[in-house]
Amino acid sequence: MSIRLRFAPSPTGRIHVGNVRTALMNWLFAVREGGQVLLRIDDTDIARSTKEFEQSIVDDLAWLGLPWSERANQSHRFDVYEKAAEKLKAAGLLYPCYETEDELDRKRKIAQATNKPPIYDRAALKLTDADRSKLEAEGRRAHWRFKLSGARKDWVDLVRGPQSIDTGSLSDPVLIREDGAFLYTLPSVVDDIDFKITHIVRGEDHVTNSGVQIEIFEALGGDVPAFGHFPLLVGADGNALSKRIGSLGVSELATEGYEPMTILSHLAKIGTSDPVEARTSLEQLASEFAFEKIGRAPARFDPEELKRVNAALLHQYEYTTVKERLAKLGADKGEAFWNAVRANLVLLPDVQEWAKIVDGPIAPVVQDAEFAQAAAEVLPSGAYDTTTWSAFTNAVKEKTGAKGKALFMPLRQALTGMDHGPEMAALFPLIGEERARKRLLGQSA
Repeated sequence: MSIRLRFAPSPTGRIHVGNVRTALMNWLFAVREGGQVLLRIDDTDIARSTKEFEQSIVDDLAWLGLPWSERANQSHRFDVYEKAAEKLKAAGLLYPCYETEDELDRKRKIAQATNKPPIYDRAALKLTDADRSKLEAEGRRAHWRFKLSGARKDWVDLVRGPQSIDTGSLSDPVLIREDGAFLYTLPSVVDDIDFKITHIVRGEDHVTNSGVQIEIFEALGGDVPAFGHFPLLVGADGNALSKRIGSLGVSELATEGYEPMTILSHLAKIGTSDPVEARTSLEQLASEFAFEKIGRAPARFDPEELKRVNAALLHQYEYTTVKERLAKLGADKGEAFWNAVRANLVLLPDVQEWAKIVDGPIAPVVQDAEFAQAAAEVLPSGAYDTTTWSAFTNAVKEKTGAKGKALFMPLRQALTGMDHGPEMAALFPLIGEERARKRLLGQSA
């Protein structure tokens, strides 16, 4: 059997970390199984969908490195959905209803007040042709509900194990609004049938929907896909994601300097039994992916952990991997520079700070001018290499008697303006004699 999955974003906004995690689960399974992923643009909401958002989704997925095998737009398939709707109407499974929102709300409140489940009472099924004609003459337009069987629908979920939904406890879902617009459910099922989707992998907030969709699959004569529903994201504190993090867009993360594989690594591992560690390729993540590893507790999205993963990934990069991007940042100082500073980076744009420390000008921190003057007097001349720092510090130690932190900290502060950073043995040759001398003498250089 050919494994086929789909990622179905709506182009009513940019995709965020929650969307990306859903996409990633589909891609990881597809890559692991040698399957395919359909990118389905759910743009049936013509009023809110835009081509700009659609293009941003395409661009963000491409930046993340998530390639699709096929692409479709629901807005191109309205005639297909009409045919499916007619089939359901002919079977007596899609019926017109005329209640207003206020009337439906009133019914729900009455049901709750009498300790009855607040589900639709199917009053519309009792309407005669004359009743419907009268309502339409009054200006009412029908919305269309799918008639559930009331049976229990069972499946073995890829993540949650055996699941059972009693459709008798649900309201018949509205599939077509009174303005004729299709809601999500019918087009989604029709597309899954037509595009031969074998697995539907999504958040656990869709579990109940699956019972409804199984009945629609069956009513249309389609094969029912396998379902997998994973827990949703929460914040680092275990509470619901804050609005800022919950809507954190891919482009925003890219602008901040995060690596695509950082985002994929973090989202692939949180909420699983695997440690959250950086991986360098989608294929590596896919080889480690298994639905059995996904826990039942919500996955914790921690921005600080995301930074840690990004730092770990940068520390693995060879100079050739980042050379072009360093040049765009105006911070390509060669391989020796990259090897010197990469262990101190969290985000790639941080490299600009270290480039400035090498090239200057900086404001040196000189707290003991006499010590710094003595150090300048024994500063080596000529070209520096990785052995120069040791020779220099030994000379300063011999001249001043300083040792340990009292020796190394004031030298670092004077030469870099900071009290932490890359190994000075690697940084010192990049600063060079001229700048080093000026900085030891307290001059901006």
